Amino acid sequence: MADIINLLPDNIANQIAAGEVIQRPASAVKELLENAVDAGATDIQLIIKDAGKELVQVIDNGGGMSETDARMCFERHATSKIQSIEDLFQISTMGFRGEALASIAAVSQVELKTRKKGAEVGTYVEIDNSFVNKQEPCQTAEGTSIAMKNLFFNVPARRNFLKSNAAEMRHIVDEFIRVAMSFPQLQFSLTSNNQQLFHLDKGSLKQRIVAILGQHYNARLVSVKETTDYMNVYGFVGKPETAKKTRGDQFFFVNNRFIKSSYLNHAVMNAFADIIPADSFPLYVLFIDVNPEHVDINVHPTKQEIKFDDEKLMYAFVQSAVKHSLAQFSITATLDFDLDPNIQALDAVSKPFTAQQQNESTQSPLYKSFTQANQAHMIDKSSNSSNLKHWKDLYENNNSDNYTQSTYTIAPEPETRPAVTYESQPHATASVIDERWQDTANDQKVPVQVHQQYILSQIKSGFILIDQQAAHERILYERYQRALQEAPMATQQSLFPQTLQLPPADAALISEMLGDLQTLGYDLEPFGNNTFIVRGTPADIQNGNDHATIQNLLEQFKNFSHELKVNTREQLIRAMARNNAIPAGKILAAREMQNIIDELFACSMPNVAPGGKFTFISFKLTDLARMFERGN
Repeated sequence: MADIINLLPDNIANQIAAGEVIQRPASAVKELLENAVDAGATDIQLIIKDAGKELVQVIDNGGGMSETDARMCFERHATSKIQSIEDLFQISTMGFRGEALASIAAVSQVELKTRKKGAEVGTYVEIDNSFVNKQEPCQTAEGTSIAMKNLFFNVPARRNFLKSNAAEMRHIVDEFIRVAMSFPQLQFSLTSNNQQLFHLDKGSLKQRIVAILGQHYNARLVSVKETTDYMNVYGFVGKPETAKKTRGDQFFFVNNRFIKSSYLNHAVMNAFADIIPADSFPLYVLFIDVNPEHVDINVHPTKQEIKFDDEKLMYAFVQSAVKHSLAQFSITATLDFDLDPNIQALDAVSKPFTAQQQNESTQSPLYKSFTQANQAHMIDKSSNSSNLKHWKDLYENNNSDNYTQSTYTIAPEPETRPAVTYESQPHATASVIDERWQDTANDQKVPVQVHQQYILSQIKSGFILIDQQAAHERILYERYQRALQEAPMATQQSLFPQTLQLPPADAALISEMLGDLQTLGYDLEPFGNNTFIVRGTPADIQNGNDHATIQNLLEQFKNFSHELKVNTREQLIRAMARNNAIPAGKILAAREMQNIIDELFACSMPNVAPGGKFTFISFKLTDLARMFERGN
């Protein structure tokens, strides 16, 4: 029987390995930038074209490579970072696997120019699909320039899997920020399609954070610095007012390597537990310096998942460092001690306390119980019995029908009530819809707001309790769906257009969904340099701070992007529905509540909000009777 096991050719083996290391253009950006840092560069340039699909080029002024090294660096498992197994436990460089350049050369066309410091000429290498087409001397600057062109040209299925240019550019910017943030002492620049997005001069860590995340963070950062024999923790956390609904501005670095650790993130969240809302996430840029022997970074090809030999100790140190910094800078929950002006206008405060009033007060049983010995628990039966014997009078004239009729009934206003049809609502409970129709048709029962969060509406068999925010989310979600599928929404033009300055990552995000935003009523115009002109917003949104509205929309969108595996349009309309829905705590008029009820039961799926939360719960009279033990 013939042998069937064969050794794969190098180009095929490299393509298979590239599937783990180079998943998208951003993966190559990460590897090339880290190589430039390891080469000792002080000035690193990243050049992108067509979101990395056409070109990813990194130019550095590092040590450069010899003619032999320029050829060897594209071989699998060829590295200058480690020589023996012991070196694997003392890694201080960004790379060490020796797979990145081989993987890049397997799925793209690569051009390398490099010259060592002091050398007269450099070396030019051209590789296509792991095959070296050309290697010759060349004239080039000291350092290295490596260009990756036509990514996945030989793997069409992988290239088709790539997202839109704006989405891929977002990932590239994320990787660039992570490397640039971890080395503030180096100079970085990012140019995309001949437009410079970042130019980061060398400086302090705080200067780098402000340059990347925005000038508004300059006065909102709290320094963290704790030094121990085992590890050092330093960096910055944001003040409570910088907390957002997403985890975007959160960075952990271990020995200057960006990592993802839900365990350490939980430590920071615990430190902020009492000073920010439960659904918010604080900003932090924290660096941990620890002996490499206590860390295993050889866990995943991306090297962003690592293991500690004592995770509990790391958790305790990080949490303690953040708590200590917050306490040191007096960042604690604030209490409002301002006196209500209405209290100052009371007679007890504004008028003098006369001698007669003082005498009457000292004779009262309440005064005696607080001032005389052994009186604190005494009960005055004579006065108490007279006050309590008429307790039944509170309920004599307050039956439920009279109370509802006299307090919560308004005149019918059929001309202001939108026409609603419930015949084609298969997803809602049929009995609830029918009873809502009967009650709203005769307009006898008016809904009641409970704690400015829920709407209570009587139906024939009992009542329903509606979550006003979840219900409005469902209404807006289906309205935006119709706008994308049928006709664009109306736009309310602004009298004074606003300029919206965004971080590069958010600007790329807005650019990605600009067309859909315009369909949904936003009139946005790119103005260059990560700036947009806001000329109008959807007509059904109250006029206000357009900048804050769009910022909140971006946060909601990024939140859904992390949680959901749905397309960009779906993420956008869910984010808009969440951002523009009536929040809990808003007082609603009777007509507003009724409109929410009518529009909710006109939806194709009124039972749940877009995120899966129930919009209403129904209670039957039989259930209520059972609760009060009055039924069977």
